[in-house]
Amino acid sequence: MATEFELNGRAVTVDIESDTPLLWALRDDLDLTGTKYGCGIGMCGACTVLVNGRAIRSCITPVETVSGASITTIEGLHPDGNHPLQKAWVESQTPQCGYCQSGQIMQAAAMLKDFPDPSDEQINHAMGGNLCRCMAYVRIRKAIKLAAEEMKGASGNKAQETGAAANE
Repeated sequence: MATEFELNGRAVTVDIESDTPLLWALRDDLDLTGTKYGCGIGMCGACTVLVNGRAIRSCITPVETVSGASITTIEGLHPDGNHPLQKAWVESQTPQCGYCQSGQIMQAAAMLKDFPDPSDEQINHAMGGNLCRCMAYVRIRKAIKLAAEEMKGASGNKAQETGAAANE
């Protein structure tokens, strides 16, 4: 059965069984291997992607349920890998093994939409379902805060530019 959706800003169609997990459609049919298989039961978060801007576990999401949706994977977060979260992950040397990090970043991206200036408690709560076997949680929190600062600065710059243009 063919399922159509938007993936990282482009229309795609996959012709697979409707109950196939989205994870396998992404990895096997669309060759986007940044999304990782972790536990297969939606408990670890390694497979996290955004569907219509919300974090979901792609290993337990049947592809038929995303028909017509907009999906963003780690590859689509920024075309050059320069999303503030990706840059903050590098700057703070967050990953050790790195396996869970694409899921961590995608969960953080969804969280920052709701909490653009997150407290430690908000980060811990939002990120609590994403497991890191290397225990890099302190660095993950640090990277999220770095990204939030950059994102606030970027939105502040846009507001200043808009205001300056309006005054001309």
